[in-house]
Amino acid sequence: MNTSSKILVTGGTGYIGSHTTVELIIQGYDVVIVDNLSNSELFILDRIEEITGVKPAFYDYDLTNRNQIRQIFSEHPDIKGIIHFAASKAVGESVEKPLLYYRNNLNSLINLLEEMQPAGISHFVFSSSCTVYGQPDKLPVTEHAPVKPALSPYGNTKKICEDILKDTIAGGKDINVEALRYFNPIGAHASGLIGELPRGIPNNLVPFITQTAIGIREELKVFGDDYNTPDGSCIRDYIHVVDLAKAHIVALRRMMARENKSKYEMFNLGTGNGYSVLEVIKSFEKVSGHQLNYKIVDRRPGDIEQIWADTTLANNELGWKAELGIDEMMRSSWEWEKKYRNASKKY
Repeated sequence: MNTSSKILVTGGTGYIGSHTTVELIIQGYDVVIVDNLSNSELFILDRIEEITGVKPAFYDYDLTNRNQIRQIFSEHPDIKGIIHFAASKAVGESVEKPLLYYRNNLNSLINLLEEMQPAGISHFVFSSSCTVYGQPDKLPVTEHAPVKPALSPYGNTKKICEDILKDTIAGGKDINVEALRYFNPIGAHASGLIGELPRGIPNNLVPFITQTAIGIREELKVFGDDYNTPDGSCIRDYIHVVDLAKAHIVALRRMMARENKSKYEMFNLGTGNGYSVLEVIKSFEKVSGHQLNYKIVDRRPGDIEQIWADTTLANNELGWKAELGIDEMMRSSWEWEKKYRNASKKY
């Protein structure tokens, strides 16, 4: 396949962005990354090169600065599409610092939209989230499920960003948008060279599991075992980050081939299966051979009881389906953790 199109990946040294960059390069795309490194590390660029043999162009810029966006487009007039990951994304922090989240997540999107049109760019893939559904009334959740009031400023920025994109198209802007609503990305690249790398104490389950197993965290807290689920712990739809990365390229190619049925489309990206917190722990223990030190504690405010995706639309319209199961997600997460800590000589 001769793609050779140039794609701007915002947040491209982050967790999902780096995996998507790898898949883009493997599939023949030319990638430009912009990332202010607020939640990622520069060495990931070298890891991308190690995996693919290609080091993408990189800008340590902030998307809230329109002049810097304009400079990228000026230096790369052949950019054909944007995959937009860059955003502040910690739910807890967003509650404590709402204005930071609104300023960063909304302004960066608005600036991109304002600058992409003069640059002749019309294809935009947006990194959205299943948080827009809240606790859905029916499971599995489809794209037609009502959008609920957000439980955090972070979740609200995703809803508002979707509204901005829809309103921009309704206002007559000649752009095509694929909004991809992720469920719970976990896992790491099969090479063990890139993976989820939270700063400080992890907000997400799987890096807390792997950091506990490797001795960085003393124990894992399981928030509640009295939910209305088979084992009492919360249920989520976990999707391997590599499957998720591939979906972005399918969505991008769909727009470039003019196969999108409307100028704004949205798709749920999950596996269609729900796993409880305790099931995830058991999977990790099985693939790693480690007994995990965990303790059941009280419920955490704001946690949704259970959610998983109906992926029919993505399967049928995008021709995409998640392929990797929970054991592979946990195995690759563990291999990444071990490889990273060894490379960093931290234990």
